[in-house]
Amino acid sequence: MEKCSYNIKKAILWLCTAHFVCDVYTGFLNPIMPFIAERLNFTVGIATIIISIAHICSSMLQPLFGFFADNMLKRFFIFWGLILVSVFIPLTPVAPNIYLLVVCMILGSLGGSFFHPQSIGFVTNFSKSKNCTDNMGIYMSLGSIGFAFGPLIAAFITQILGLDKICWTSLLGLTLAFSMFCFIPKLSLSQKLPEHKEFIQSFKDILGSRQMNLLMLISMMKSLITNGSCILLPFLWKSMGYSAFYIGFALFLFVFAGGIGSLISPYIEKHAGSKTVIYISMLGTFPMMLLFGLIYKEHQVLSIALFTLMGFTTMLAQPVTMVWAQKLLPKYKSIVAGFINGFCWGIVALCLSVVGMFAQNFGIMKVLVVLSVIPAACSYFVKYLERIRTD
Repeated sequence: MEKCSYNIKKAILWLCTAHFVCDVYTGFLNPIMPFIAERLNFTVGIATIIISIAHICSSMLQPLFGFFADNMLKRFFIFWGLILVSVFIPLTPVAPNIYLLVVCMILGSLGGSFFHPQSIGFVTNFSKSKNCTDNMGIYMSLGSIGFAFGPLIAAFITQILGLDKICWTSLLGLTLAFSMFCFIPKLSLSQKLPEHKEFIQSFKDILGSRQMNLLMLISMMKSLITNGSCILLPFLWKSMGYSAFYIGFALFLFVFAGGIGSLISPYIEKHAGSKTVIYISMLGTFPMMLLFGLIYKEHQVLSIALFTLMGFTTMLAQPVTMVWAQKLLPKYKSIVAGFINGFCWGIVALCLSVVGMFAQNFGIMKVLVVLSVIPAACSYFVKYLERIRTD
């Protein structure tokens, strides 16, 4: 029994490590996209559409893959997801034209869509009830921290070695993928949830839940600020003459702080309650974004500190929301993960493809301030969430 418990803990550790590496790759694109756009000669509006397409592929298909993952004992999606993301995302900077750039981004993004629902489902199934939220907090946090290191690594390689050298980073992901295949066990029959083979009924159960729809709204609001900032601000900073490394470091601080927020979120939730964590996350962003817009030109260091705090606040509710949703519909753990962690991001990505055009015409900072009002306004609906234990 002791050995079994040790192996399960080791499996969770491997899953968390893989999440870190997977999201390192997904974090590559935002800081270097202005430089890719300059090389291939396309505008911020087009860049936003391209990134949105990638987010849609990495996000909106997650519930579909989650459905199949919930009916599998094997690690198919975890293994191949990590391979796809680690091969094709690093190839995007060397794409010779915009068409191959889009193909590489789609294939790499599909890897993330493969990986996340099944890996989240495995973490939940391997965890005991009492430490599920803590394990999910670690898993989410390492993903956010990986997403934070992605811009830093990509920007460093771009500035020191050149865009074309990023492709060599594929070796890390491929090595880890094959290691995971050896060290993460398949689910046992006792760990696997009862099968739900009715595809349409599964989605009806999830989308027909009022509580689930509220949790999805919260997830969308988090994504709106996170993706909006990470996609648009690099173009603003590049127009101000900042280097690739500066842009990457600023995004690193934002998402790293978000990872810390995800890590300590379960502890805040235990003392203050789930709703309080969500309220802080949704209401806190607007005043910070407004102040950031007022000072970013004259007070560079202070504005970056504020931007970092914004990342912490925005991602604070991430693990609480995920576990809440999975406990609400425990039969559909991987599908629910696909909706909360993926589909919601995809919906926001669709919106951001249009937002990029507004930013090009009316100004990036003005658009970001308007975007930050939306989560604050939507926090009104948090009161309709029914209380549920997430520990």
